[in-house]
Amino acid sequence: MEKKDVLKGGEFLIKETEAANVFIPEDFDEEQRMIADTCSDFIKQEIEPILDRIEKQEEGLSASLMEKAGELGLLGISVPEDLGGFGKDFVTSMLTSEIIGGAHSFAVSISAHTGIGTLPILYYGTADQKQKYIPNLASGVWKAAYCLTEPSSGSDANSAKTKATLSEDGKHYILNGQKMWITNAGFAHVFTVFAKIDDDADMTAFIIEKDFGGVTLNPEEKKLGIKGSSTRQVFFNDCKVPVENLLGEREGGFKIALNILNIGRIKLAGSAVGGSKKIISHSVNYANEREQFGRPISKYGAIKHKLAEQCIKIFASESAIYRCSQNIDDATKELMDGGMDKEAATLEGIRQFAAEAAILKVHASEALDYVVDEGVQIYGGMGYSAEAPMESAYRDARINRIFEGTNEINRMLIVDMLLKRAMKGELDLMGPAQAVAKELMSIPDFGAGSDDIFEQAHDQVKNFKKAALMVAGSAAQKLMMELAKEQEVLMNISDMIIEIYVAESTLLRVEKLSLSKSKEEISEEIEMMNVYIYDVADKINKFGKDALNSFAEGDELRMMLMGLKRFTKQQPFNVKNARRKVADKLIAENKYCY
Repeated sequence: MEKKDVLKGGEFLIKETEAANVFIPEDFDEEQRMIADTCSDFIKQEIEPILDRIEKQEEGLSASLMEKAGELGLLGISVPEDLGGFGKDFVTSMLTSEIIGGAHSFAVSISAHTGIGTLPILYYGTADQKQKYIPNLASGVWKAAYCLTEPSSGSDANSAKTKATLSEDGKHYILNGQKMWITNAGFAHVFTVFAKIDDDADMTAFIIEKDFGGVTLNPEEKKLGIKGSSTRQVFFNDCKVPVENLLGEREGGFKIALNILNIGRIKLAGSAVGGSKKIISHSVNYANEREQFGRPISKYGAIKHKLAEQCIKIFASESAIYRCSQNIDDATKELMDGGMDKEAATLEGIRQFAAEAAILKVHASEALDYVVDEGVQIYGGMGYSAEAPMESAYRDARINRIFEGTNEINRMLIVDMLLKRAMKGELDLMGPAQAVAKELMSIPDFGAGSDDIFEQAHDQVKNFKKAALMVAGSAAQKLMMELAKEQEVLMNISDMIIEIYVAESTLLRVEKLSLSKSKEEISEEIEMMNVYIYDVADKINKFGKDALNSFAEGDELRMMLMGLKRFTKQQPFNVKNARRKVADKLIAENKYCY
């Protein structure tokens, strides 16, 4: 069997990807679909009938639901079989995250437990720590929380003030401090807590059981949304933590926090897509039922535009999420084949794609915001009523742009991580950027181009990449060490990169579908691809222009603006008809159907 060319993190900007090599949601096998069905059935049977009780945080309810999820195996999808889980790959765990994303505010509880609650111990724990904690977490017997944020440390996590001091007998660390915004705190048995030992510069992680004593909680926070999830402040007052409960290495907590956040970001993206699909289905249902001027509002162009745009954004985001998930699985397998153990290989695989994880977190959370906003609009006055599903969805969605690092922080991290990979020699950005600079001096190619829709789309995406490399290369050269302070420029570049990754992922998904289906069979998917790429061209032009005007001037600026115009040039395309075609299928199926 021919060895698959494993793409490394960030290489999408400088390398072409074969459509046959990407994983797309249409590739799920029977077992993966069965797991997805189990998740869906759990939501329909256990969550939706009692949403009001969950939202009111009825005592013991979320904990009992977590136990039911544990009995079905939903808490141990990525946990190894010898520790009580299913031991499935990253793609399967992502599919679970997506479906659970439709579980309203309970999605936050279960995601926090299976992600940031369980994974630090699974990936960094000793053999004894894993044996003690993971089977009970995978079964739901114990529930988990993750304590990183403090009143004075949010995005700057390493400025935390919680302290740990070794006891005189050397058997315990005495922990004192305060953590806030802690999901699942109200019913958690196990807390992963970050603190600085004595005068250490960096944090250390600890596994703390509520029964250790010295752990107290503030009342539940009153929140804008996700009201059914437990969110409390946690206080540690002379909490005695056995020395064997230090997690990982001393001063290794910051590394643990960063790596777990990388996982959390891409998983949040999956959840956002799952929630969005549910909202789109509600939007279509209502548009088909609601009549105005003698016919359903789904017959009107303005509503069709909204439904299609909701769908296109989520189809695109989903395409990128599963592409990246398979890349992580491929990188993990390659590292394991080289002798690395599974936990270390998984962490390294995810670290390699940390920039993509940040891209996906930003894109999917903002796509979800668009979907719920237009969902409210489609419902009209009913969208504002707590009797209809849009009101809570609108409020619940807003946290996702703050969770797992704000979208602003993630935007800056995307550029920072790619530049750091380049400086380490892991990613050759400079060579391609210089090639684009030379191309700017040459005479443009005015050839007719290909008639094939996929070749045309690839040519467009290649040009988008040239635009990003031109702007990023020029900014790095011009601003050098000052670039880190120019946050507006960083975010412009980041937005270009985000749209390129998602546009290319959408193209690759549809192109792969064309390998097994006729163009007629996937005509709506082709329209979604074309609309997305068409819209991206103008976005990349605007982001690039804003960045260039911020630091370049004179002839150099004029030349790059001309280059940007060349790289984002578009052929005429009837987006109205394309969107209507997408919407008509949604309306006929009366649900999200792609």
